[in-house]
Amino acid sequence: MADAASQVLLGSGLTVLSQPLMYVKVLVQVGYEPLPPTLGRNIFGRQVYQLPGLFAYAKHIVKVDGRAGLFKGLTPRLCSSAIGTVVHGKVLQRYQEAEQAEPGASKKEPVSSLEQVLKETSREMVARSAATLITHPFHVITLRCMVQFIGRETKYSGTLSAFTTIYREEGILGFFAGLIPRLLGDILSLWLCNMLAYLINTYALENGVSTMAEMKSYSQAVTGFFASMLTYPFVLVSNLMAVNNCGLAGGLLPYAPTYSSWLDCWSQLHREGNMSRGNSLFFRKVPAGKRYVWEERRFR
Repeated sequence: MADAASQVLLGSGLTVLSQPLMYVKVLVQVGYEPLPPTLGRNIFGRQVYQLPGLFAYAKHIVKVDGRAGLFKGLTPRLCSSAIGTVVHGKVLQRYQEAEQAEPGASKKEPVSSLEQVLKETSREMVARSAATLITHPFHVITLRCMVQFIGRETKYSGTLSAFTTIYREEGILGFFAGLIPRLLGDILSLWLCNMLAYLINTYALENGVSTMAEMKSYSQAVTGFFASMLTYPFVLVSNLMAVNNCGLAGGLLPYAPTYSSWLDCWSQLHREGNMSRGNSLFFRKVPAGKRYVWEERRFR
């Protein structure tokens, strides 16, 4: 119980600290660019036109809404984080209890490292999927609270009232907008990360090295980063579908057409070359072949 509480508190703290970053990221994903490109230098020192990075974007939000404005959508996100942590832990606990309750559990023969990885990854997949499914309504509300910055709306002003608004306008399905690409992205990222880490730890790193445990932890971090990069389009499509055609300016033209499905959203983003939009918040280059439209605060 104490362990679960500490995990919830730790997760809540990280959620609060990362809120401004996520806020800026979501607005960039939608395509909202309140500041025009400026002349700067890239990582190689060359002069290029760049879009405002995380700090310049956050400074603009503070200028409009004050420092508290950086934390719009924090309450439903905290609810999502806390509930998700509890659900995730409970599912894994059930697996452990079921394994210990099996006859002859203490006399089981040791399994191969690959079998162990497959078993643990499968359990983690179920636990994460259950947490995502249960907390997705809070995720949808979080995104819509953030996107309200674009049109200066107050439609989703509170968590409870947001539940009422979504149910009245969209029914139960409204709470699960963008769920499928989010689940697919999480599952693919998990399996890619764990299997790549297994391959590296088994075949690329030699046993007997004094820093073997440390090297293996580094390989897990590297493969996790690599997997998240590969599956980022699923995150982008999920977030866009969560706010699409919900009555907010950020989910309507000119920022986005009404997508018929998440596959339609994926197809249009791919056709426009926007599959990585919002992936990086530093050294953001101007989209090739597009011009900045000041009146719309976006590129087209």
